[in-house]
Amino acid sequence: MSFKQAKELVERMEFSEIALRKAADNLEKSTQNFGITLKHQEDIINKLPYADKKLSYMVIAVAVNIGLIVGLIIGKYIL
Repeated sequence: MSFKQAKELVERMEFSEIALRKAADNLEKSTQNFGITLKHQEDIINKLPYADKKLSYMVIAVAVNIGLIVGLIIGKYIL
């Protein structure tokens, strides 16, 4: 192997090392982001029952208001 070929081989190895380092860094960042995403997902899942409870209360309140309006209309025009 000539000196020129050895030099090219060393340069390729250096570029490969740089690419592997970047890939490892990107993998580490992706793993951290995935962990953060899982934590947010767990928080959302924990908050769902409370949000569903509030939504049920709102549906009941809207139904009562609609019933009141219908009752007033019936009371005024029919009776």
